[in-house]
Amino acid sequence: MIKTILITFLTFAISQIGLAQTNFDKTKLDNYFNALEQNNKFMGSVAVSNNGEVIYTKSVGFADFENNVKATDNSKYRIGSISKTFTAVLILKAVEEKKLNLNQTIDKWFPTFKNAKKITIEHLLRHRSGIHNFTNDKDYLSWNTQPKTEEKMVEIIAKGGSDFNPDSKAEYSNSNFVLLTYILEKTYGNSYSDLLEEYIAKPIGLSNTYVFGKINPNNNESKSYRFAGTWKVEPETDFTVPLGAGAIISTPTDLTKFSDALFDGKLLTRQSIEIMKTIKDGYGIGLFQIPFYRSIGYGHTGGIDGFSSVYSHFPDDNISYALVSNGTNMNNNDISIAVLSAVYDKPYEIPVFTTYNLTSEDLDKYLGVYSSKQIALKITITKDGNTLIAQGTGQPAFPLDATDKDKFKFDQAGAKFEFNLTDKKMILFQGGGRIEFTKE
Repeated sequence: MIKTILITFLTFAISQIGLAQTNFDKTKLDNYFNALEQNNKFMGSVAVSNNGEVIYTKSVGFADFENNVKATDNSKYRIGSISKTFTAVLILKAVEEKKLNLNQTIDKWFPTFKNAKKITIEHLLRHRSGIHNFTNDKDYLSWNTQPKTEEKMVEIIAKGGSDFNPDSKAEYSNSNFVLLTYILEKTYGNSYSDLLEEYIAKPIGLSNTYVFGKINPNNNESKSYRFAGTWKVEPETDFTVPLGAGAIISTPTDLTKFSDALFDGKLLTRQSIEIMKTIKDGYGIGLFQIPFYRSIGYGHTGGIDGFSSVYSHFPDDNISYALVSNGTNMNNNDISIAVLSAVYDKPYEIPVFTTYNLTSEDLDKYLGVYSSKQIALKITITKDGNTLIAQGTGQPAFPLDATDKDKFKFDQAGAKFEFNLTDKKMILFQGGGRIEFTKE
């Protein structure tokens, strides 16, 4: 659900892969996470299962930083868009029960929507509806923490209109899965929360997976944070906004159990699972392909507030992996690569972090608004104590780590910033690209 100025891609190197290891070096992987924790790079939990049995778990950081409550394997985290896989399972369950049809159009439920007579349930599931993504709106972060009725959310989504003709291409839109939530509720005459419990959580024993409400630390529910010199708590999106697009809370162990059950045919028929795994323009139904070397996994990523997550199932080796985080100060993709490298007996290094210390006064020379002729985006540079903060127009702010004189980085997105104070320039390097900004 979260929207950031910079885009990260979950991809792994391609080469020969070995067989999965169940007796890998867990001590080294523990030390890897200890290094992240000691350097304020990551807070959260991971789990790995093989043949349905959990073979590794690790939790670092705090579930409640203000009250010094450490994270444990029972700490629960909002999983954001991983919720879409659960919603997709519920929709396909309704199809199996002949309550819905993938080819039926949405005008029955949303007659006022543009192209409602052309958009099908499958278009919603595969992000091919053309319906505008409401989380892309500039004002989204001004209202997402407030409860919204179905009527209001439908109004917001309908007002966004259509970005392209249905089925002409694929473009990620949270709006699709919010509408699917309402379709499920109307079809069954029951709440999304109850459907999740009845059809998924209870049958396969997911004791820590449900639709979240207000964060309750006394129920092992983690708060989320961003790092700006220290961990600072993030606002909470109200569950009525994302619903089936991002309103589920869970643990990595529950996510591996869900993944194992799904791909083992315990939730849907094999035919339905194959429909989910069929990729078109990068999207399956509630799934993406997630490759690691030559092994192809199926799963989803998630992000909401300060939470970020990923899970994947590798059918060839019957490996499931899940990561959930309530605070990250690096690229989670690097963490995923390390964990899977350990499991698959591939080389990886325990990182060594170095810092370049600056005082608050040292940062003053970088402050200002920077614009570019290359892209229609302005980046405002501010500071919070001894930490430089960057924020794109209409986007969440993020901290920059100093690495050298006039050089900073944002590991979470693999981005580097270099300032030329004489020319009043700021250069953004990311993904092999170079974008020049000028201070206004």
